[in-house]
This record gives sequence, C-alpha cells and structure tokens, in this order.
Amino acid sequence: MQRKVTKAIFPVAGMGTRFLPATKSVPKEIMTLVDRPLIQYAIDEAREAGITEFIFVTSRGKSALEDYFDHAPQLEQTLREKGKTALLEELEATNMESGTIAYIRQHRALGLGHAVACASRLVADEPFAVILPDDVIAGEPGCLKQMVDAYQDTGGCMVAAMEVPHEKASSYGVLDVQEDMGALVSVKGMVEKPPAGEAPSNLAVIGRYILTPDIFQNLADQREGAGGEIQLTDAIATEIAKDQGVYGYRFQGQRYDCGSKAGFLQATVAFGLARDELRDELSTYLEELVASRRAAE
Repeated sequence: MQRKVTKAIFPVAGMGTRFLPATKSVPKEIMTLVDRPLIQYAIDEAREAGITEFIFVTSRGKSALEDYFDHAPQLEQTLREKGKTALLEELEATNMESGTIAYIRQHRALGLGHAVACASRLVADEPFAVILPDDVIAGEPGCLKQMVDAYQDTGGCMVAAMEVPHEKASSYGVLDVQEDMGALVSVKGMVEKPPAGEAPSNLAVIGRYILTPDIFQNLADQREGAGGEIQLTDAIATEIAKDQGVYGYRFQGQRYDCGSKAGFLQATVAFGLARDELRDELSTYLEELVASRRAAE
C-alpha cells in the first residue's frame, strides 16, 4: 500500500494574457464557468480525491484569489437573515479553514517545473498531486480521484493522459509508451512539445500529476528546457532514466482547455447544459442560433 496523497500544488502564477483585458484586474483562476470560478472546480476535484492540504503557487496581483477562499462574515450573515439556505451552503463550500491552505509566490516566470519546485519545503518527503486549474475535467469520479485510486497499486509517478490528434501533439508533453495496459500505460520517455511529426505517440500529458518527492531534486539539478523554462516533464523523465516507475493514466471524462478562449467557451456551454435549471433555456437558444446562422448562409 502506498502512502496516501493528501497534499496538492496548484500553480496559479500565470498572468492570463490570453484573456486580457479581463485579467488586468481579475485573476484568470477566478473567472467563472456559469457561476463557479475555475479554481473551485479544481478544489472540489482535489477534495473528492482526499486532498486535505492545498498549496497555491501565486504571483503579484493574485490577492483576489486569496480573498475568494476567505470567509465573508457579512455576506454569510445577510444570507442567513434572509433565509437563503441554499446560497449560504454554496458560499460556505468555498471557505478554506486556517491551516489547510498556503500561498507561495513564484517571483520569476520560469515555467511549471519551477513553480512546483517553489513548494518543495511544504511538501517535504510525501507524494503529492499537481493540479492545473486551466484543465477543467468533467468526470465521475473526478480525474484526480481516478488517479489516486490507481496510484495505490502502482506507486511511482503518474500523469493524466489523453489521446490528441497527431497534428496537435506538438502543443503538449507527449508520452513514449513502453507498455499499454488499457487505462494505465507504463512510460519509457516523455517529450515536451516535440517538433511537428516527431512525437513518439499521440498520448498527451494533461494537467493532473501524482509525483514523488524525488522530483524536487530532479528540478534542482535541471537546466532550462523547451521555451527557456524549467519543464516538469523533463524532471519526470529523469525518474524514468533512474528506472523508477512512471505511468500515464487514461482518465474517464471530458477535458476542457480553459486556458484558451475557445476551450473556455466550450466549457461554459457544456457546464450550462449540465445544469437542470439552465438546460432547457440554453439549449433552445443554441438551437435557434444555429438555425438562424444556417438560414443566413
């Protein structure tokens, strides 16, 4: 039996330039899909997987993200007095108790690997998860829960993986598969954003990881990789070279790339249609919109 995974790192230091001007004053992570911020989806997925300690790697200008997880006594009292119990419960679910959440600043934009390394002292010698809030994954159970369950049998390092069109593989970290076991694959190599046509497979790494603390030493020893950044995939690949177990996990669920405008809009529509109180009105509108565009063509 492996040690339980109870800590998760959330790298949220990015400036969100693809969503300017909105992100000039609003951290991308609290932009909303319907009525819940991106970060809330990530937190809920982590809680379901058994995570009890939440480590945020932030940067200047992210104070609104910290405020989001704080208590709002005046608002809670107002809802209580007005008998709005359902809204009060929704609000209380966003609170993070003192001692369960920590914030660390990444002072320089040196990539995902560097962001993870910033949290090394808080993780210490335990296995831990990394969750990228840009990747919103709808699944039951959640993606990280699926991975944590599989990790109990495998140990080592594990990355979430999904198949992408071959022509898009150069936009991802890509797995070089040693053995395909269905949901699990053992990995003999990882390549970060390979040149077009040179990817070892079309199995791409998605923003969920379970890692061993050995990763921190790999990151400390590592030189800059693709894009002049410290790449997390390179640190994981070092574990392969040391003959440590590294696995990809084909999760069950739908992934939305909310780091892109198109992906964010797709997720908004999908999550809206999943809500009972919104489905009929929204689907009617979409049908009418499609019909009107076809008529115009």
